[in-house]
Amino acid sequence: MIRTMIVDDDALVRLGLADLLDGDPGIEVVAQAPDGLKAIEQATAHRIDVALVDVRMPRMDGITATARLRALPHPPKVITLTTFDLDEYVYNALAAGADGFLLKDTDPAEILRAVHLVAVGSAMLHPTAARRLIDRYHATNQPQATAARAGLERLTPRERDVLALLARGDTNADIAVHLAMRESTIKAHVSRILTALEVTNRVQAALVARDVGFTSS
Repeated sequence: MIRTMIVDDDALVRLGLADLLDGDPGIEVVAQAPDGLKAIEQATAHRIDVALVDVRMPRMDGITATARLRALPHPPKVITLTTFDLDEYVYNALAAGADGFLLKDTDPAEILRAVHLVAVGSAMLHPTAARRLIDRYHATNQPQATAARAGLERLTPRERDVLALLARGDTNADIAVHLAMRESTIKAHVSRILTALEVTNRVQAALVARDVGFTSS
């Protein structure tokens, strides 16, 4: 069972998401919060696997909340939710450690899929925003972006195979099946990829791969 938390200052949004998530037999909503401060309290009191976090909230915004959640001893995965795909804070939320980004008008089935994917260690990016996130990645930190692209040359052929599958959203388990390898070996490859690209999570690694057209069909 995936234990989730919904963090949004709009009570109707929280209610709608709670109804959606609780309707999935593999997902349970164990906490809700109207802002980032309350989210930290809830995540400390409950074991949370995946938190769906709005960006713009009072008292503590979603970016700060994401960084604080990811710094907890048992950090939940974080999916950033926003109304606008041009939200200037989205890239910062991903840089703070978010594992995914979705628009609030995303199809309900895709929201459920995102929760399941992120829970097992994959990444989930709204497709229409991926290009904007890549552009923002370059605009806000050109040296890091250049270093990440240079890191591709340090990857072994097998690590490149893993990265290509990671970039299309495959989980470690999916990659293991596709490449006929153990999941523990895939995890080791992913760790090596993050180090070589000088990024901190799978989302940023996927952005680098997509930036250079390095993906698998």
